[in-house]
Parts: sequence; structure tokens; C-alpha cells
Amino acid sequence: MRIEVDIRKTLRSDGREFTLDVKFACEDDLGVVFGPSGAGKSLMLRAIAGLEKPDFGRIVVAGKVLFDSASRINVPASERAVGYLFQDYALFPHLTVEENIGFGVRRWWQRQLPPDAARQVGDLMELFELRGLGMAYPWQLSGGQRQRVAVARALIRHPDVLLLDEPFAALDPLLRERMRRELVKTRALFKVPMLVITHDPEDVAMLAETLVVLEQGRIAKIVDLKTLPYRDQEGRVSKRSIRVLLTSGDEAELPGEQPTIRAVK
Repeated sequence: MRIEVDIRKTLRSDGREFTLDVKFACEDDLGVVFGPSGAGKSLMLRAIAGLEKPDFGRIVVAGKVLFDSASRINVPASERAVGYLFQDYALFPHLTVEENIGFGVRRWWQRQLPPDAARQVGDLMELFELRGLGMAYPWQLSGGQRQRVAVARALIRHPDVLLLDEPFAALDPLLRERMRRELVKTRALFKVPMLVITHDPEDVAMLAETLVVLEQGRIAKIVDLKTLPYRDQEGRVSKRSIRVLLTSGDEAELPGEQPTIRAVK
């Protein structure tokens, strides 16, 4: 996968001003954008998805130009092959699990899904361990089940990339670990590149191949986490190296450091 982002967007409200000014490219299938709250992570993700229009710049995903201010290109969000997982999952409370998953492939005039789309929904429910919950509503589901429904809804349209906004923030710590592993397996199974934004170092350690650190609307650093000192030849990740990188900015190799986490491929 290749995502190219080179955009500038200024927001003004109540006398305050925030400018997002970022430029980066990601070649890996699992990219993570890390930064504190207010750094502009969600704003950047929304721009890629077409939910925010940058003031200037260019966005390219999988070779397709989605936005180019110079050429006056701004592909509507509905026409971008981009899946988006909102932080709160944004499931429709009045729709069942089946209806939520099939929402993206159902036309407004259709009373029910066409047979092919219905089979896709059934297959995704089976894959994401949601069988038997088709008639349930979001409020009747656990946090992990709601996330699976949201991911299935995003994947049913076969996107070029899946964008995830703090996907584990609403989950308890024990469930987060499981859902991180499920997400990596989902990426491998569907072969869909993912760009995740987070403020949790554990997400970086488990998921990131390319790390983009965002601070106050600017790119602070871009780091390849596939090599030493962050990952050994067997794919194991060093928590300490990641922690040092994210807190002190020291990217030097740490002598004697033993890898402590195995990244799921």
C-alpha cells in the first residue's frame, strides 16, 4: 500500500486557531499515527476519508488521487474506496447487526439486501463470530462485538485502505489486547492496508510497521519499526525501545535490550 498525504488545514473557533500541516508517505500495510489529544490525528484521518476538505494539498491512496487543490480534485467521501472506523464505532442504533453491516451495500430504494449482498453479510458475521446476533441492536452488544460489527461494515465494500480512529480507546485493558490481535489477523485475511491513529504506546508496539508521530499539527518524526532496535528478525518487538522512542525521542539502539512482545503477522 501507499498513502501520500501533503495537506494543510486551519480551523478557527472562539478566537482560537489550529493548523494541521502534514506531509508523509506510508508504504507499509500497517501504519500508526501516534500523538496526544489535540495533535490533529482525527482531523487528518477525516481529511483522507473525505469528511474534511483541506485548504491546500494533495492526498493519494493506492495510486488514486483523492484530493488535489492545484488540480481542483476532491473526490466525494462516498466515492472514495476508504473504510472508516470511528472511535465510538458510529453504529446506527435503530438498525440490527445485519442491517448495520449491510448498510454500505444497500440502496435506498431496496427493502432488503440483494442475495449476493446478503450472503456477504452472512459470511462476515460468521467470520467475526457474530452468528446468532443478526437481529440484535448495538445497545445489546459488548464493546468487542460492536467493534467487530463496525469493522465488518467497513470491509463489506472492499476498501483500498481502512482508517481506524482510536479503535481500542473504548475497551477495557484486557479486551484491548485481544482486539489488537484480531485486527492484525483481519488485515492479513482481507489483505487490506490499515492506518491507525492512537495515543497508546501498546497500539504502536503491536501494530505499527511505519510510525508517524504527530505533535501540535506537525509531523515530529517518521520511523520504520520493522528493524532494530524496535523489532528483531523474528518479528518480536521491544516495549522498552518503543517507550524510549515515544517519550524521549532517542532512536539509538539500546544495548542488551531483550524483545518482549511478538508482533502478530
